[in-house]
Amino acid sequence: MVSHKKSGFQGKTLALAAALGAVTLLPVAGFAAMTVMVGGAAMYPTKNIVENAVNSKDHTTLVAAVKAAGLVDTLESPGPFTVFAPTNEAFNKLPPGTVASLVKPENKAALTKILTYHVVPGHLTSADLAAAVDQGGGKAMLKTVEGDNLTIEREGRKGLTVTDDKGDVAKITIADVLQSNGVIQVVNKVLMP
Repeated sequence: MVSHKKSGFQGKTLALAAALGAVTLLPVAGFAAMTVMVGGAAMYPTKNIVENAVNSKDHTTLVAAVKAAGLVDTLESPGPFTVFAPTNEAFNKLPPGTVASLVKPENKAALTKILTYHVVPGHLTSADLAAAVDQGGGKAMLKTVEGDNLTIEREGRKGLTVTDDKGDVAKITIADVLQSNGVIQVVNKVLMP
């Protein structure tokens, strides 16, 4: 199981990197040619998570939720972070009215808990996640910023899944969307702590 100290994101990142043993924090300059299209927009590795996400038409609900939770400044900070980013379609799978209720000011704490459950300290590519799965005998447990765990497993030869605390399984549909302050792994389900 991967764990970290609660002394800040940098401490969490270093603890996670040490626990996985194979994580390398790479400079952005090496990724200049690694632009990925998400939601009809180019995701530039020279921009941060928020700067890229606001341009994806597949992540408008996530961006609105991040703004409602007051997490913009955090996700624009140096990080690094790995964000398992649910698409609009993933949010649409929630019971009717869930998103509208969560973005209300009185539900900010619950929204923040859900969103930070999608964030893991560190720069974790699919290769890093797969290596952690192999080292873990078929599963890798990642401690989220929220504090609970996500379980990473292989799906077939190249695919990866993310299982939340409730046992729901999301697939990583677009891997390794590199950012200046981390990595976005696009998922097809909202994860719940």
